[in-house]
Amino acid sequence: MEVKAKGKFIRTAPRKVRQVCDLIRGKKLKEAIEQLKFLNKQAAFDVLTVLKSAAANAKQKDLKEDVLLVKNIFCDAGPAFKRTLLHSRGRASQIKKRMSHITVILSDNQNNKTVNKQG
Repeated sequence: MEVKAKGKFIRTAPRKVRQVCDLIRGKKLKEAIEQLKFLNKQAAFDVLTVLKSAAANAKQKDLKEDVLLVKNIFCDAGPAFKRTLLHSRGRASQIKKRMSHITVILSDNQNNKTVNKQG
């Protein structure tokens, strides 16, 4: 059985979140949580929050945490805040503050293959 959790509009760039997602894809739930706790990146905290939410969803469906593994995890780009940075001589440039949508899929069946979503 699969359970899913989504974190939307997270104020971290998708490129940074994808680096963290690649580390825990295909690992057991407890192993992934331990690795994220000690990873020194802001994106690790965001991914850990969504991962714990997926674990709580699994507990709600009476699944044991011991057999759960991260079947798939991916990060899609969300909207971007557009800000203006002023320069000399009346010039201006645009800064995009990007957001992410993180999706975690946990499974209790170990025969499922990991599926990578390109996005």
